[in-house]
Amino acid sequence: MYLLGYDIGSSSVKASLVDAASGKCVASAFYPKTEAPILAVKQGWAEQDPESWWTNLKLATQAVLHESGADGRDVKAIGISYQMHGLVCVDREQRVLRPAIIWCDSRAVSYGQRAFEALGQERCLTHLLNSPGNFTAAKLAWVKENEPQVYEQIDKIMLPGDYIAMRLTGEVCTTVSGLSEGMFWDFRRGCVADFLMDYYGFDHSLIADIRPTFAEQGWVKADVARELGLAEGTPVTYRAGDQPNNALSLNVFNPGEIASTAGTSGVVYGVNGEVNYDSRSRVNTFAHVNHTADQTRLGVLLCINGTGILNSWVKRNVAPEGISYAELNDLAAQVPIGSAGVSILPFGNGAERMLENRETGCSVCGLNFNLHDRRHVARAAQEGIVFAFKYGIDIMEQMGIPVQKIHAGRANMFLSPVFRDTLAGVTGATIELYDTDGSVGAAKGAGIGAGIYRDHVEAFATLERLAVIEPDDTRREEYLEAYTRWKQLLEKMI
Repeated sequence: MYLLGYDIGSSSVKASLVDAASGKCVASAFYPKTEAPILAVKQGWAEQDPESWWTNLKLATQAVLHESGADGRDVKAIGISYQMHGLVCVDREQRVLRPAIIWCDSRAVSYGQRAFEALGQERCLTHLLNSPGNFTAAKLAWVKENEPQVYEQIDKIMLPGDYIAMRLTGEVCTTVSGLSEGMFWDFRRGCVADFLMDYYGFDHSLIADIRPTFAEQGWVKADVARELGLAEGTPVTYRAGDQPNNALSLNVFNPGEIASTAGTSGVVYGVNGEVNYDSRSRVNTFAHVNHTADQTRLGVLLCINGTGILNSWVKRNVAPEGISYAELNDLAAQVPIGSAGVSILPFGNGAERMLENRETGCSVCGLNFNLHDRRHVARAAQEGIVFAFKYGIDIMEQMGIPVQKIHAGRANMFLSPVFRDTLAGVTGATIELYDTDGSVGAAKGAGIGAGIYRDHVEAFATLERLAVIEPDDTRREEYLEAYTRWKQLLEKMI
């Protein structure tokens, strides 16, 4: 008996086949093999053809069935993870009316800001828990104003994961978590945000039927089953945006637990057990995968643009030519905590929402030409990235999230002992590293939704924990002293 998970990303579509009994992934594949194209017709635009997601999903499905030798009829449930905040528009025949406007498209910023000002900050934050911003609702407002001929044909709007579920099952539905990431959910009233819909002039019929995150959301159609090599009637039983799903993949469900990634950019995603928001909109709050009317579970999302991209810049431009990342980590470890007074603000990859959309650039401070060398710069870069995480985690703690444990995959910056030890040391949190990814998590989410697993405890009982990093209390003051110096530089700049 198998579970099939899909991760619909902007660079590729990944599929993983998981043995339900052992919880182990038996095969994974992704397509395309080179990064998927993003259409940028104008500056700040970013679009993709939803048909390309479906094409790559078919290829990935065929690959995992071939690699594993599994019979597709033994797949008992399907789960979907997807790139968040996108907009797909379909007509009554379920035909796509225009390319999807994806997460990194910024054309709708002004539409969200005008709504924020017109509806009022307090109303938006207390009901939506965010500014309308550049999320799905604002993107639909752009279509309504700039492409009225398209808007008039729309029968339903959906997120990328909703579209994939529709292609599999023929049913159009969505989730509370999905609606919240699009700014369509009113947390105070527990329903679709009528006041925002009315402000934009959206017909309420555009919103699809709402299904639970873990539930039967449709069944694979006969023609699709033949195309994919699956059984007709295989249920789709889970879907979630990529960041809530990443948290699920790392077994993060409860208040005080944190999921983190640290690739080119970094994400800290914490679970809150109370309805709350940041009054300055430096972080975003959405319904987590296990949020219900009876149990408040909100995902607070912090995104830091300047993360691994700084480390890679140091590798290319400061470290000796040809050095590996492991060797760069060794260089960084040769100097003490605090980098002998060197501090780096890592914000050189565009405007940071955490800094209220300021674009400060990256700064190197405290450099002494007679004392410091590339080792100090290497460590200060990694410390600066960690301190940016700590700055955001402080915001989360102000919102009532007690940060006690950080879950992450053993990848990217989490491969560095300096990075890991500094993060544990400055936050006081235990770091647990796991072997998992989004498509595997989606498969296990499907197992929960199908009732194959009783709950998330059973679903993730076999999740392999690779390492545990405990905070070194004897050196806490050194980490905090370095962080305080870094924070003072940041606050002086902003």
